[in-house]
Amino acid sequence: MRGKNSAKYFYLFISPWLIGFFIFTVGPMLYSLYMSFTNYNGIGTATFVGLDNYKALMHDPLFWKALWNTLIYTVFGVPLGLIVGYLLAYLLNAKVHFMKLFRTIFYIPSLVPAVASSLLWVLIFQPDFGIANSILEFFHLPTSTWLLSETMVKPALIIMSLWGAGGGMIIYLAGLQQVPEALYEAAELDGASKLRQFFTVTIPMTSNVIFFNLIMGLIGSFQIFTTAYIVGNGQGGPNNSALFYVVYLYQNAFSFFKMGYASALAWVLFVIILIVTLIQFKVVGKHVYYEVD
Repeated sequence: MRGKNSAKYFYLFISPWLIGFFIFTVGPMLYSLYMSFTNYNGIGTATFVGLDNYKALMHDPLFWKALWNTLIYTVFGVPLGLIVGYLLAYLLNAKVHFMKLFRTIFYIPSLVPAVASSLLWVLIFQPDFGIANSILEFFHLPTSTWLLSETMVKPALIIMSLWGAGGGMIIYLAGLQQVPEALYEAAELDGASKLRQFFTVTIPMTSNVIFFNLIMGLIGSFQIFTTAYIVGNGQGGPNNSALFYVVYLYQNAFSFFKMGYASALAWVLFVIILIVTLIQFKVVGKHVYYEVD
């Protein structure tokens, strides 16, 4: 009897979240799925067109361009972000004076709103008076047009993404602080150097947080929008080199008023992210160490 009452109270207490989840998440998702099979401009009546929107995607060069840009950004940006965040956390896990201050300094940039940080980086990458070119000139290195260059805009965006590495750093730091000191002591007694301890103790024992950040990083990179939109002025940048998937989705929904087509784009992205996530669990997940009490 007590179990039944506990279940009732459980559902009662989570009911506000459940109601919000079904109204504001499940409902809009199902509605967008229906809209992906229609032709709708956001004002009139939606016309059912079946799979026409999905067929049109296959012959849309901008769809493939946006998908390619997003994949390039993901392949190079996510591993770099993981490495930078992990190394920062490893350094900030040392026991030295003023370490809390250093951790705060490295974490603060991840709290800056995306729009503000994007505008800041646009100034940094200005070809004429930007700090980036000033540093290159100081070291007598060739300068670049950065965000105005078709070849350099994606590397610039990847550099910009490292600005928020502090968010992942905090998660890594929490994982590093859970590694038992006894493991390091045992490895040291066996003659393992600091470098070997890093690869044989630290990384395996924190593989769970690395895996978590990998999943979240890939999902986030596929959904990059704010920085790409601001850098490309909402137009996709030089020769659409900064036209990322969600930017193209936004253009179709709110610039071209092709709501049905945008919904189809959203569901294709959902399927891509789902497949990539499942592959990660299948390939990478089996190498993750989970501590069991």
